[in-house]
Amino acid sequence: MPSERITFPGHSGAALAARLDLPEGQPLGTTLFAHCFTCSKDIPAARRIAARLTAMGLAVLRFDFTGLGHSEGEFANTDFSSNVEDLKAAAGYLAARGLPPALLIGHSLGGAAAILAAPEIATIKAVVTLGAPHDPEHITHLIRDALPEIQQKGVAEVELDGRSFTITQSFVEDIQASKLDAALHRMKAALLIMHAPLDDVVGIDNATRLFLAKKHPKSFVTLDTADHLISRPEDAEYAAEVIAAWSRRYLDLKLPATAATAPEGVVRVTEADPASFLQDVQSGPDHHLLADEPREVGGSNRGLSPYGLVSAGLGACTSMTIRMYARRKGWPLDGVSVDISHAKVHAEDAASGQPAQIDRFTRVVRLTGDLDQDQRARLLEIADKCPVHRTLTQGAAVETTLAPSDA
Repeated sequence: MPSERITFPGHSGAALAARLDLPEGQPLGTTLFAHCFTCSKDIPAARRIAARLTAMGLAVLRFDFTGLGHSEGEFANTDFSSNVEDLKAAAGYLAARGLPPALLIGHSLGGAAAILAAPEIATIKAVVTLGAPHDPEHITHLIRDALPEIQQKGVAEVELDGRSFTITQSFVEDIQASKLDAALHRMKAALLIMHAPLDDVVGIDNATRLFLAKKHPKSFVTLDTADHLISRPEDAEYAAEVIAAWSRRYLDLKLPATAATAPEGVVRVTEADPASFLQDVQSGPDHHLLADEPREVGGSNRGLSPYGLVSAGLGACTSMTIRMYARRKGWPLDGVSVDISHAKVHAEDAASGQPAQIDRFTRVVRLTGDLDQDQRARLLEIADKCPVHRTLTQGAAVETTLAPSDA
């Protein structure tokens, strides 16, 4: 997955550090991601969601708000409204590059900022919030112990997650004055609200109020036992899967041009988790699945193995070929199922006289319907006419080249 480290001017002119994750080839669309309060663009949830969306063919821009992460500027001089302005600046940067964002994702307070920014960004067609508060002032409970000092002195140092931040009275007043209902009423984009019932930072009641304030189209999906930061890999992967599937309905994804000799287009396989063998398999914007290995060989068992995928291809092609023939003949075939098993078996190597291992696919075809024995026998013969069967038995050429380096 190509990735560019870039900067662009934020609301104050300070350079904001960003990462633009790009799919292989021409992007089918663009996503803008807003991180949570005092977080950064590089938290695990943001990385995983970006990886899933780029595998789908989308470009993803995630950036650090002013004064956070690697961005310039002073956090003490920012407030919630400046975060909204930073988001709009990011959208402007993308539009200037010919990548106007259509999907806006916001995590926690970044979700609240996304709701306020969405009606101001004409190209946004879909918005996703992850653990977002209904009232931005909800986050003041994180700094409640410092509120008396802030009110008295106008400023205080607050420690959050082991880091020190300067919080001003103007920040508190701005967050208290910010309301989302008006923006939700004006929002024409579709909204997906994702929230965990056990979120102990932003309660699930916030999701209810967001949902009620927004007109359709809107959706709600629970994140079950996820924590507020969606820190567990399996929770982040689930969120990414749902976002990818949901957003297709609202994004006008343009299919890339493909060669006439490859009508199905390009199937792209991208490593999803370097710590295991999990792979994202994407065929255009509409079809996605996971490939993996069993746990006993170091995988996470979250998808079919590579040979499982080959077996699935053989089984699917067999069933389709039988159905096509029976339909053409007008035979009473009610249903087809195909069981495929794969194994390495020994065979005699004619050249060396030594036993060698070959791949054997065992196929069991089940046919239901009022078919006579001749029809059943003929349909079994037709199974061997399946194109995938022919590829496996006759062999195929595989041509491999190395893509240009992203460096």
